[in-house]
Amino acid sequence: MITAYCSDCTSLELANLSTLAQLPDNAVWIDMVEPSREEETNIERLLGLEVPTREDMKDIEPSARLYVENDAVFLTASLLWKADTNLPALTDVAFILTGHRLVTIRYARPKSFALFIAALQRVPQDRLTGISLLAKLLETIIDRTAEVLEQTVAGIDILSAHVFGDRVKKIRRPANYLEEKLKDIAGYHRTISKVRDSLSSLSRLLTFLNTIPAMQQDQEAKELCRNVSRDVQSLSEHASFVAGNITFLLDASLGLINIEQNSIIKIFSIASVVFLPPTLVASVYGMNFELMPELHFVYGYPASLLLMVVSAIVPFFFFRWKGWL
Repeated sequence: MITAYCSDCTSLELANLSTLAQLPDNAVWIDMVEPSREEETNIERLLGLEVPTREDMKDIEPSARLYVENDAVFLTASLLWKADTNLPALTDVAFILTGHRLVTIRYARPKSFALFIAALQRVPQDRLTGISLLAKLLETIIDRTAEVLEQTVAGIDILSAHVFGDRVKKIRRPANYLEEKLKDIAGYHRTISKVRDSLSSLSRLLTFLNTIPAMQQDQEAKELCRNVSRDVQSLSEHASFVAGNITFLLDASLGLINIEQNSIIKIFSIASVVFLPPTLVASVYGMNFELMPELHFVYGYPASLLLMVVSAIVPFFFFRWKGWL
């Protein structure tokens, strides 16, 4: 699907590209969402340039993601996608500045694009140019990334309270409680990892964008990109701090799991030691040799029972005295 957004804040879905001789003059943003090869060919004809394919956008070399060709600026960034699900991912989005137009090519629907389209009508018509739209779109992307990071931090705080708070309050928890929390920790770690990768990609894009001539001619867009660059730096540092907290939470959870497992093993070890003396007594008097003097002792049976109880109680109180129980 290809949608053209015009300078008069109207949008036009370009369904029959093959019949168009040229794009509308006031079309300042061409948004290509999951374009087919035929649509790519028609856009290339109308724009007079070669647009990157999905395979081209997957290249990780900076020279393949950030370059200038035939007076058009090609930028590719990895944006956060599916951040509200359990499996956040990155999607590659291409930005092309050609003339007064911005062209975007994407094979996913990040929420930041929907937010930007919803706010597009609030942009003054005299500021609807390709470079200004790109700057404002990048600002929306960073705002959305900051929102995702804030939600992740809030979730981590709640998770940390569950991991440590319940233990302090001595709330009885299921045996696999911490094992289930490890899945949540892994999910937050994946989100932060994707956020950091996206911010790194956007940082390289903004650095390259600030060097192009068109940016030098638009002071407002240039200043906005500077602010976005500072936001990217701040968010990157904050994401690194959050990643450290997640690592601590993971190590602490694994440590608590080991403590609980050691407590269970300790109980079994102490139980085996406590019941060892009674077992020894029962084994001795269960041999039934004919020349055992205690065999014909009238009070032999209750005496042996009492000896087994005493031999079990003495180690128990000894362990309690040592603080092992």
